[in-house]
Amino acid sequence: MLYDKAVSDLKPMEKINKGDRIFELLKQSIPILMGIFLFFNPFPHTTTIKEVCFYLSAFIVLLLLVFKKVIFSFKTPLSMPFALFTIWVFVGLFFALDKAGSLHDFYAHLLKYMAIFYIIVNFYNSKERLITLSWIIIISGTVFSIGGIYHFYVLQGNPLLTKFTPCLPEIPVNLIGITTITATMFALHHFFGEKHLYGRIVSLICLIPLYVMTFLTQARATLMAMIIASVVLLFKKKKVLIACLGITLTIAGANPVIRSRLINANLITSLRMDINYVTFEIIKDFPVMGIGFGMETYRSSIDLTAYNERVPVKYRHTPPYNDPHGMLPNIAVRTGLLGLVLFLNILFAFSRMCWGNISRGKDEFIKSWGRCVASVFVAVFIIGIFEPILSHHPESVFYTILAMMTILWRLNMESA
Repeated sequence: MLYDKAVSDLKPMEKINKGDRIFELLKQSIPILMGIFLFFNPFPHTTTIKEVCFYLSAFIVLLLLVFKKVIFSFKTPLSMPFALFTIWVFVGLFFALDKAGSLHDFYAHLLKYMAIFYIIVNFYNSKERLITLSWIIIISGTVFSIGGIYHFYVLQGNPLLTKFTPCLPEIPVNLIGITTITATMFALHHFFGEKHLYGRIVSLICLIPLYVMTFLTQARATLMAMIIASVVLLFKKKKVLIACLGITLTIAGANPVIRSRLINANLITSLRMDINYVTFEIIKDFPVMGIGFGMETYRSSIDLTAYNERVPVKYRHTPPYNDPHGMLPNIAVRTGLLGLVLFLNILFAFSRMCWGNISRGKDEFIKSWGRCVASVFVAVFIIGIFEPILSHHPESVFYTILAMMTILWRLNMESA
């Protein structure tokens, strides 16, 4: 009898332990799923893989929250700026020119990536996992670069000086730098900060194709972003910085195509003045609520030809571009001037985190990684000044950068 009672007492405990193990496995699967999502981010024709990883990880998070098996915190310096911007975009849905498209993109290009942000912040919440996340991005960018170079220059037989122009529907050539420079900055940081020789060798091996791919795009904004990001990352390593800038400028000067694009550049098109003039005219007509958050509204619900005729002749482009070039003009035309201010508030909150982590970090890890993530943000922002980066691939990188700086902020707060 006593034996039977003991066994019956043990069975519920065994079930509890098994249940806890299942929940623990589910918890451990989330960073794996998000890692797969981020790895495949730059690759074309992988939408199904990325969608499965995102929705499965989101479902598991909700399941863990329902059963109170995970601590999921929204406490970050970005939460209030996110909330204010989200509320404003939601209000704008009622005034959008294309309400259905704006509602779709409100989820697909805002809520979804904020969910990704919070999942990364809560499940890559240690120094070790932050390093793992950086290596996922490095390896992803390296494989992408090697595959692109091999396909375009070896299989297709294009001359090496030909501008890299693959048929990638997800990533135009001018946005490839968002992937390659992000991975390059992380690889450079590992190369100079890694204590073990094999770590430096792996970083160097990754740097070569990343660096080559960055130059093969021959995009002026990408080259500018590479130079300024390197200055931010290597600011305290003056000799290394001079060497890196020397190599970069030498390669750029030795390439006649890049040299010609820099010397003979048309300032109107280089600075996107022709595109921004049209965008500015639209903002003047929709200054408060904007035209709506839908990505397609600009080209489907606006008479761009009529707006093109309103700008000075020398700034007209025929046919007019079908989307705003630049992150800030894009936000302004879609959400109005108040929406732009609220979005700038997000960038301001991020900048404050950057400065706090770099200047007041409790240890060298937080300070150095703060500078590294800041250099990536600078590169993405510079490319975003000239290019239409508000699409799925760049947004994944953008919100990942915000998340990585937030993780550093949390680690710094915990060690205070």
